Amino acid sequence: MVAQLSACWWLFIILGVFAGVVSGTLGLGSGVVVVPALVILCGFEQKSAQGMALAVMVPMALLGALRYWKNPEVDMSLTIILLIILGALAGVLVGTELAGRLPNQVLRKVFAIFLVIVAVRMFIASAGPRQERSGVNLTNQNNANVVIPGETKNVAEQQ
Repeated sequence: MVAQLSACWWLFIILGVFAGVVSGTLGLGSGVVVVPALVILCGFEQKSAQGMALAVMVPMALLGALRYWKNPEVDMSLTIILLIILGALAGVLVGTELAGRLPNQVLRKVFAIFLVIVAVRMFIASAGPRQERSGVNLTNQNNANVVIPGETKNVAEQQ
């Protein structure tokens, strides 16, 4: 591993910059960029690349999340974030156990198939107009009550 580092350390920095830009711009985890690059360009085994991508993700994601949190145009729900974290912590325990049991070749193919499915679904979903789903929208609840002497109106009803 040290031999790989001394030969092309600059490649890892460029990979980090690219992963950071993609992650910060598109909200993608570093695994979408880092795993394929480490496997294809650097010759790492799938499991090693996945482990390194997870390690890279922590500081990168924290810094990115903080910058989004400070942006007044971005509405982030701490409750939703905490619920996802609870699920993700349980899920990563199951996922890393499963990854440890699968052969590298199988894991690499599953990873590639997952990326293709996500890419196709996102491409198809972005092609047409977005339809509002019935039910509660948890991400855009901008209701505020305006109190005028003698009456109360809900701002959301006026829009």
